[in-house]
Amino acid sequence: MLKDITEESVEGVGIAVVHELGDQMEMVWNVYAINYTHNLLEGVLVSTKGYGIINGEETKTTALRHFLDTLEPLSYAKIELIQEELFVLSNEYWMSYYIDGKIYERKYIFGPNQICEENLEEVSLLNKQGCLLL
Repeated sequence: MLKDITEESVEGVGIAVVHELGDQMEMVWNVYAINYTHNLLEGVLVSTKGYGIINGEETKTTALRHFLDTLEPLSYAKIELIQEELFVLSNEYWMSYYIDGKIYERKYIFGPNQICEENLEEVSLLNKQGCLLL
């Protein structure tokens, strides 16, 4: 099974953490899978976890898995809401998907305090400000 996973990278597939208006009309941070490519991503699975030190103690969040099924070309899908209190941790998003029957995987890590107002940039597919890893 591991031999079927390619170590090749697909440029234009990534994770964005976006600061936006939530359902209750408050500002929230949402995490999105982003597909800037012209490829259909199938069987998209995203695992998320946070880890690091808070108040001098080793801290780990619960690992979550999100199945997105497909991600169309030039599109995005919301993965989860992330609490600001977790920005002091390393936040890891491991994504796997198929393109034309070939499996790809990649790990995206936002370092401690990397997700913040000062690091916001335009995430063009969403037309919103966020922190983007491609």
